[in-house]
Amino acid sequence: MKKSLLLVSILINILFLLTFFVLAYFGTGPFSSTPQIDIHAPVQLTPQLIESEMHTLVNEDLKYYLYFPKDYEVKKDGKFPLLLFLHGGGESGAAIETIKSNGPPKLIAEGRDFPFLVLAPQNPYQKKWWNTRSVNQLLNAIIKTHRVDLDRIYITGLSRGGGAAWEMAVQYPEKFAAMAVVCGMAPVPYASWIDKDLPIWVFHGDQDESIPISESIEMVNKLKEMGRNIKFTIYEGVGHNSWETAYSDEELYIWLQNQKRK
Repeated sequence: MKKSLLLVSILINILFLLTFFVLAYFGTGPFSSTPQIDIHAPVQLTPQLIESEMHTLVNEDLKYYLYFPKDYEVKKDGKFPLLLFLHGGGESGAAIETIKSNGPPKLIAEGRDFPFLVLAPQNPYQKKWWNTRSVNQLLNAIIKTHRVDLDRIYITGLSRGGGAAWEMAVQYPEKFAAMAVVCGMAPVPYASWIDKDLPIWVFHGDQDESIPISESIEMVNKLKEMGRNIKFTIYEGVGHNSWETAYSDEELYIWLQNQKRK
């Protein structure tokens, strides 16, 4: 009798173990760690193109200098022109004081007076293009909080900042009264997006090895073909630092002040 009970007990244990291993092997039952597959669920047999949407938000901190002409506080009811200056790659991502090494900020630091406001933001990234949307937001904020003549907003830039000036003119064609670009570059097909009435003055050195003069020649020729108002100054024997001569030219600032949006 005892032997029979022992034999039954052994058989039951064997059956239990067999059941356990079978369920575990086939991935079913409470002992399985493998997810169960619904054989009735639809199966993707071809590639799919889905439509979706995501809201993105980019924050950027822009340091800047803002110059006020000496009579800004005297003429309380007067509105003043504004010159937006975009520096080159050498001043990007560095101390803000480096902005004073070139262009109008350099002249201001040396004691030069201008009859207009000068806004000089800094590109915070050493090896990235200017974020022109951020620059435009800053410009709009300055316009809103200061006495700026909306018909006399000028833009200028050198090197990487010259490329950004072209881009600003393309993206915001109704904002500027005049533009001066020094050794910049831009895709020629975008010339048609620039305001047809925008006066433009381009400067470039014919020995520029960083941004070849061909970049300016092609854009200038395209704009001339379209009948646009454009001036082109070529500095013979000058390399990439053509900004030293361009921004020292008094005629540039006289020309800027004579421009007004039509």
